[in-house]
Amino acid sequence: MIRLLLADDHPVVRAGIRAMLESEADLEVVGEAATAEDAVRLAQGDAVDLVLMDLQFPGTVQGAEATRRIRAVPGAPRVLVLTNYDTDADILGAIEAGASGYLLKDAPPDTLLAAVRAAAVGEQALAPGLSSRLDASQSSGERLTVRESEVLSLVAEGRTNREIGKTLFLSEATVKSHLVHIFTKLGVGSRTAAVARARELGAIRAG
Repeated sequence: MIRLLLADDHPVVRAGIRAMLESEADLEVVGEAATAEDAVRLAQGDAVDLVLMDLQFPGTVQGAEATRRIRAVPGAPRVLVLTNYDTDADILGAIEAGASGYLLKDAPPDTLLAAVRAAAVGEQALAPGLSSRLDASQSSGERLTVRESEVLSLVAEGRTNREIGKTLFLSEATVKSHLVHIFTKLGVGSRTAAVARARELGAIRAG
């Protein structure tokens, strides 16, 4: 029996996922979390085998950070990210945080069930389309690091280098260095062009 924890701030979404998962004889939902902090707390101990984790939550702690905290504990449950966001930065951030897989909420039920079973035993369960896109962006030399994506996402919000530095605990010089690397990778010469190109590539969230 695979024991599951659902972490999503939308009750209707949790109910729908629970109904689908509990129709399977080998899957059992043992808990639900409406916040990232609750997900971290409920994932402690040995009662959970796999956490289905959304990325966006109310509050300061988001899904990737919750995943990192959960996976930092010895013997922790695996984490499968189940979200609406499919940017390179989101995917990379989740995988680097220790997620065993990454799936979009509109995935067919059989794909989700297969991913749950694979992730529960530590196999990578990355949606095929996402995997091929990451491989393509990496081979093209355009793929931004998680930190570069964080910097550029703040640029897209209109933040200054100083504000970005304060938010990410970086010096202004380091922020400028990241921007130089971003411009080079994306083949652009301005902040506006970098944001537009990154959104076009799916490297940062649009809008």
